Amino acid sequence: MTLTALAKATGISKSTLSRLEAGRRRPGLELLLPITQALGIALDDVIHVASPEGPVNRLAPQPWNGMVRLPLAQEIGPIQSFKLIVPPGRTDPVPQTHEGHMWMYVLAGRLRLVLNDMDLQVRVGESAEFSTRMAHWFGNSGQEPAEVLCLFGRQGERIRRRVAPPPTGNGATSREEPAGPPTTSA
Repeated sequence: MTLTALAKATGISKSTLSRLEAGRRRPGLELLLPITQALGIALDDVIHVASPEGPVNRLAPQPWNGMVRLPLAQEIGPIQSFKLIVPPGRTDPVPQTHEGHMWMYVLAGRLRLVLNDMDLQVRVGESAEFSTRMAHWFGNSGQEPAEVLCLFGRQGERIRRRVAPPPTGNGATSREEPAGPPTTSA
């Protein structure tokens, strides 16, 4: 969904949505409710109840394959969430394969994504989804670090998105379907 379409669907200005996307504004319930409704996802999927240790995770950044990985949750479950910072100058692909499924959303900069024989540029606001059984590599040929929100799960545990079905008059409001192939621009 584009920023313009989300703004129209939620009644939230494009500038506010842009600041949320860039991390320059913290979302409150007054923003999260219409956004999750417009995207067809449950609010519980976006926020969770605070742990006994408190609601703030102070997890240390971890060096990872020449990049920096920032875990977004204390508990490692079937789906791992993390922010990946890909420094500029990471330009020599060294593809790897392993079990799993990856979903990536670019928050800042531009991510270079090599999947088998495809060499893709994923820009701010775009996402990619792929089986990690495909030979893959992440890089950055730009001047600024690329910041990427990542969800990684075991093979067979794919991310699902909710889509509105065509109007049928039968009262159905949504259905789940697997997210499609990488939504990237070359």
